[in-house]
Amino acid sequence: MSSQLVILSMLFGAAAGAFVPRIAHRLTVPFGAPARSDCGRCGRAYPAGAAGWIHAGPSCGTGGHWPPVAFAVIAGLLAAALGPVPALPVYLLAAVPGILLAMIDLGCLRLPDRLVGLFAVAGGVPTALLVPDRIVPALTAGALVGAAYLAIALLPGRGLGLGDVKLGAALAFLLGFAGWPAVAVCLGTAHLLNGAIATWLLVTRKGRPLPFGPALLAGFLPAAFTAF
Repeated sequence: MSSQLVILSMLFGAAAGAFVPRIAHRLTVPFGAPARSDCGRCGRAYPAGAAGWIHAGPSCGTGGHWPPVAFAVIAGLLAAALGPVPALPVYLLAAVPGILLAMIDLGCLRLPDRLVGLFAVAGGVPTALLVPDRIVPALTAGALVGAAYLAIALLPGRGLGLGDVKLGAALAFLLGFAGWPAVAVCLGTAHLLNGAIATWLLVTRKGRPLPFGPALLAGFLPAAFTAF
């Protein structure tokens, strides 16, 4: 393990995570609603164009200082576990939309299609270039997991949303390049984590909708460790 690599990865994570709160705040809206045009706390309008989206650090209404810290920790763990492998920059890049998806799902139980697609493309295209012989197994994993989750989503009670279906398929596709053990670790971790949280909410009688996206994304971390 290279301490310099870990430090550089953490610096990247902190820098990238600093731009996440504003974007997450603007996209944390109900399904079908446009992105926020003003601050949800003070009502001040965001500037038009890129200036309204690109903002480093928390500001009024954007939800605190934790995204840079969380992203720095995740980036450092990935660097420590994987080392100087070609896939490390790919995983670090894919983590940016991943953090965004987790924040949005926690805030409004929604996983925007464009962000899920960006997550899949940011991780899938570079990985396909690195290991082109694994494209078919990766696509197979994504298709099978997507089909299984879609069947669950169509059952009475809607245990999963369609956003969860798409994210599960995207994660299976990315981890399919590493093999089925990595896919199994991701999905198994996600279901165990969500099951534990659901049990705690039931015991404490704090009934509330439970997003599955953050658990799926959390499962990606230990799964990445098994990939190399």
